[in-house]
Amino acid sequence: MPVDLLLRIKEEVIKQVDARFLEVCNYSEWVANIVPVEKENGKVRVCIDYRDLNRASPKNNFPLPHIDVLVDSTARHTQFSFMDGFSGYNQIQIAEEDKIKTTFITMWGTFCYNVMPFGLKNAGATYQRAMVTHFHDMMHKEIEVYVDNMIAKSKEGEDHLVNLK
Repeated sequence: MPVDLLLRIKEEVIKQVDARFLEVCNYSEWVANIVPVEKENGKVRVCIDYRDLNRASPKNNFPLPHIDVLVDSTARHTQFSFMDGFSGYNQIQIAEEDKIKTTFITMWGTFCYNVMPFGLKNAGATYQRAMVTHFHDMMHKEIEVYVDNMIAKSKEGEDHLVNLK
């Protein structure tokens, strides 16, 4: 890899360590490679190749909602607020015994995730389960949730700020 790309990877890894998303992992049976993806703005997204881990993991069969149900449920509402739970996966802690399974290697050492990373087979279902658990009393009434995307909805405009709170 070109040196400038390696330095941008290091910068991204340090940023995630500082945010406590990652920690140094010295010993692990699972080690994945990184796949750097250059973005248009010159930054680099560090993706992890979890194909082997995903093949070895049982499928979480928690159901994702059907999009037609979400659309039908939002019909006849006058106001909507669309919210993207950007990096929402990083709010779900990984069990201590499972952290080492997320280990990946760089030129500067091996690291593992403290929080659920993007790219795991069950990340979407796990996040959907968390959102359903958290918002169960509001779903299909004031909000709709599809993994990390949420819609707050109101039949009357004056109720919308109340629903957002």
